[in-house]
Amino acid sequence: MKRLFALILVLAVVACKETKKENLKTAATEEARTPDLKLYTFNGGTVMVNNLELFSQDTTYQGQTKEFADAFYVISHPKGNLMWDAGLPEGLIAMEKPFTSPDGNFTVSRKDSVVHQLKSIGMSVVDIKYIALSHTHFDHSGHANSFKNSTWLVQEPEYHFITSGESQKTNADNYNAIKELTNVKKLNGDFDVFGDGSVLIKSMPGHTPGHQVLYLDLPENGPTLLSGDLYHLYENREHRRVPIFNFNVGQTLESMEAFEAFAKEKNAKVYLQHQKEDFEKMPKAPNYLK
Repeated sequence: MKRLFALILVLAVVACKETKKENLKTAATEEARTPDLKLYTFNGGTVMVNNLELFSQDTTYQGQTKEFADAFYVISHPKGNLMWDAGLPEGLIAMEKPFTSPDGNFTVSRKDSVVHQLKSIGMSVVDIKYIALSHTHFDHSGHANSFKNSTWLVQEPEYHFITSGESQKTNADNYNAIKELTNVKKLNGDFDVFGDGSVLIKSMPGHTPGHQVLYLDLPENGPTLLSGDLYHLYENREHRRVPIFNFNVGQTLESMEAFEAFAKEKNAKVYLQHQKEDFEKMPKAPNYLK
């Protein structure tokens, strides 16, 4: 009986210590979050996908269409402001009706400029210290050149991919969208933007050579992951479907595995940037215009 009592006592002490450790760990995590870190979500336009079959290697989406959101974000940190992605080209704002690509696959539109949208949170172009694009496709780099005085945080393979002579010839519109970003910080892997772990750029290649996603440790929302174009649809995330136009299928699948492991490790909420339902969940500016 004495031995049993002693064993119970030891187990109780161990359990108490483990509980204290967990409490201290949770408290440390809460304390580590930057209290002044804020996220604002803006409407960078709308993409009507007229041929959803492009978003899988098989015929799963044959004959289907879907409307995508096209968000961009401002992350406000005591050490500066970061813009994540840049929506669709602002030339669309002046068009009387949405523009359909020559191949008929996409119909796109945009209603508001980045300058006007920044005013809703009391900012202007000069207030953005960093700009980072998940990748350099046309629907993520639209107003990038407006931030030529900001530092462009870009994976080195993406930089060489978009600025190469071949890209300038075959993807001139995509190149022209970023050509004025000459203040460049080339990344080779993950990058802690402000040095405190609250804003992390995570290298996730495959969709393009230097595709990346963004992790935020937000005071109110907690650990948060913005997916870039690693996933476009909830179904693609569930079934690991890869668009037919991805740069490298194998890299994409590896990035998906790494992304899910990181999301689990951080217990992060994942937001798919093109999924309209996730766009609606994100915090908006007070004077937000849909």
